[in-house]
Amino acid sequence: MASEQANETKELMRQLSESAGKAESVEEQRARFEMAQGLMTARPAGVTWNEVDASGVPAIWADPEDGSMDHVVLYLHGGGYVIGSATGSQHFTGQLAKAVGCRVLSVDYRLAPEHPHPAAVEDSTATYRWLLDQGYGTESLAIAGASAGGGLTISTLLKLRDDGVALPTAGVAISPWVDMEIIGESMVTRKDVDILISKERLTDWAEAFLAGQDTRDPLAAPLYGNFDCIPPLLVQVGDEETLLDDSTRMAEVAGSAGVDVSLEVFPEMQHVFQLFTGNMPEADEAVARIAAWLGPRLGL
Repeated sequence: MASEQANETKELMRQLSESAGKAESVEEQRARFEMAQGLMTARPAGVTWNEVDASGVPAIWADPEDGSMDHVVLYLHGGGYVIGSATGSQHFTGQLAKAVGCRVLSVDYRLAPEHPHPAAVEDSTATYRWLLDQGYGTESLAIAGASAGGGLTISTLLKLRDDGVALPTAGVAISPWVDMEIIGESMVTRKDVDILISKERLTDWAEAFLAGQDTRDPLAAPLYGNFDCIPPLLVQVGDEETLLDDSTRMAEVAGSAGVDVSLEVFPEMQHVFQLFTGNMPEADEAVARIAAWLGPRLGL
């Protein structure tokens, strides 16, 4: 049974969804989402944040006290490739940094519609290459992301592999959006319980993101990618998500290609419920599970 805090957060999500639906412009949607994110994740103590120019891509370091400075989780925020930012994700990246015990670098990749695909994956891969240039070894690097950022996590791994760049030790995809055609069965079966994400909203974001490009381009819709040689993946998703089948289908495709995939489905949980870390026990548990899975792979 979901916790009392989880039920309370559903009401906050409902208000966020209704607010986003009333927004008249992309700028207003972004402003509302930034404000909402400030209420989602509890601000962690013992973390410092610093902006950095990562080879022309703006990013923000989250450094936990007593955390390793030699290991990095590259984080890619969500928001349908249209909204969201590294700044808005600071509290969550701080919580993630504390849980894993190392630095987290959050990427402010370019957003649609001003910068459609492939701008996001160009920025994420450029930032990863910058980390390599800073002297970080691949065994000390992981990539993680939520929602669109979860899909971008997978696209980044595919792009790096295709470009012949040494891959990180692991990837974490939280409620990843990996299908630009939006045809998963859960779009119907979870329609009445998903508070935040609808097929209609995803369709609008996909149109802005793709700007007429191929809906099955693997670097936009990694569900259709070749998963050969991709490192171990952890996928977390809520059971009350319209995007549930994006996770289950991708895990099946990746597993069939020989990838070591761990899929965790959380009962009664909404889209990216992990963002309520510090305010909801289920979110705390999920982030702790991410840390427990990532730690050994990073050598922490």
